[in-house]
Amino acid sequence: MNPFSIRRRELLVGAAAAGLGSVTTATWAQASAWPSKPVNMVVPFPAGGGTDAFARPLAAQFSKSIGKTLVIDNRGGAGGTVGASFAAKAAPDGYNLFMGAVHHAIAPSMYPKLDYDIEKDFIPLFLLANVPQVVVVNPKNVPATNFQQFMDFVKRNPAKLNYGSAGAGTSHHMAGELFKQQTGTFITHIPYRGAGPALQDLIGGQVDMMFDGLGSSAAHIKAGRIKALMVSGPKRNPAFPDVPCAAEVGLPDYTVTTWYGLWAPKGTPADVQARIIDEVRKLGTADELKTIWAANGADFGGMTQQQFAAFVSSEVKRWAAVVKTSGAKLD
Repeated sequence: MNPFSIRRRELLVGAAAAGLGSVTTATWAQASAWPSKPVNMVVPFPAGGGTDAFARPLAAQFSKSIGKTLVIDNRGGAGGTVGASFAAKAAPDGYNLFMGAVHHAIAPSMYPKLDYDIEKDFIPLFLLANVPQVVVVNPKNVPATNFQQFMDFVKRNPAKLNYGSAGAGTSHHMAGELFKQQTGTFITHIPYRGAGPALQDLIGGQVDMMFDGLGSSAAHIKAGRIKALMVSGPKRNPAFPDVPCAAEVGLPDYTVTTWYGLWAPKGTPADVQARIIDEVRKLGTADELKTIWAANGADFGGMTQQQFAAFVSSEVKRWAAVVKTSGAKLD
């Protein structure tokens, strides 16, 4: 039996059980035809950041495998909330998607006047990638070849260093605040309109360091433009086996990951959702994407739609507690 037919029946039953109403034959026909034209995907940060590092290869594979264009619509600003606000108001027809990230689980605690709700105005579809944060420095600004030398320098020179982020309330920002809490140090936060601009200034020496996702830093680390001193979490990353993990350098509780996910506007029909999820899952089997994800220290997928929805809810709660404890405010 056709696995998509089985998936269709599961969604029909699930929708009825959830009180979402029936899925019409017309809707099913719409899902079967998807995509019949280019699909727009809002990426809420400027080009060159971590979201782009996964969005653009995904778009290329989409075009190659499906035969339609996945248009990347970069709309940066306010820690990713400008693009999210725009995407929340897009037509729920399967031709408007949103590629958000962990930043959008943090935003509700940092931006009290958001005009959208990540849990109520979007439908979570697919976890695309999950990568650890990495502490990276400009080697000309920071005279350290390893993490211990870096810590010695920071403690001898309080408030001397600064760190760039993709914006206030992003995982880069909160990773820095959590690091400062756990190490008893102070490093000045400098928010940008995305990780791409922040990375360019890090490479150019305008900022000293970043707490970045491996997805956007990986190529620059390998090229020697910036230096990685530590990856967060309890184990080393296979893409950078020589970089120690947080647990090894005495920070066993420093676990921060940057994850990227795919959403659709609320109201997107269930059968269309299923079609999108099935097609995106197939994209992840391509050798090209597997290679790119591995080089960025990431895995593709790993959750069902329901698991991803529960994960987003748990992350909203988790980061609300971190924001409250840190006392972080918009800069």
